[in-house]
Amino acid sequence: MNIAIFASGSGTNCENLIKHFADSESVNCALVVSNKADAFVLDRAKRLSVPTAVTPKADLHNPDVMLPLLRQYNIGFIVLAGWLPLIPDFLIDAFPHRIINIHPALLPKYGGKGMWGHHVHEAVKAAGETETGMTVHWVTPECDAGEIIAQFRVALSPNDSVEIIAEKEHMLEMEHFPKVVEDILKTL
Repeated sequence: MNIAIFASGSGTNCENLIKHFADSESVNCALVVSNKADAFVLDRAKRLSVPTAVTPKADLHNPDVMLPLLRQYNIGFIVLAGWLPLIPDFLIDAFPHRIINIHPALLPKYGGKGMWGHHVHEAVKAAGETETGMTVHWVTPECDAGEIIAQFRVALSPNDSVEIIAEKEHMLEMEHFPKVVEDILKTL
């Protein structure tokens, strides 16, 4: 199965996935897509010899650009790993139940428009939550509303700063996300 990883930022989850599947006989990280030409994820992918593509908003929303790109690499599954833009409906239709997203909170809390990265962790801190975590879910046209596949939790202390909350949650991603992706791919 050739997978595409979509990422907008530094790409730690992307790199973790590429390394996890490096010796796999059944899964190939065939393409990394970013909406930002200066995203560090592109450097990570190139260093690991994975082809990359930059798709600014106009390209992302153009089926005549995106579908041929994904066909070129024979993509059968898409993993959103720190991807910020909404996925257009035509991609969801072309990859039914074959696009997943990782979210840095325990959905349905702290999801939706504007809830990404530090914004999520700041909201968790402001609410005085005693735990946080990560969620992997199916992608649907509505932001962060797809069926939950897996969640992992970590306890928080009232003294935890936003940075510590982010670090605790990110450790969950590093530990669990590749295995969740692997388990999903085994069912396809």
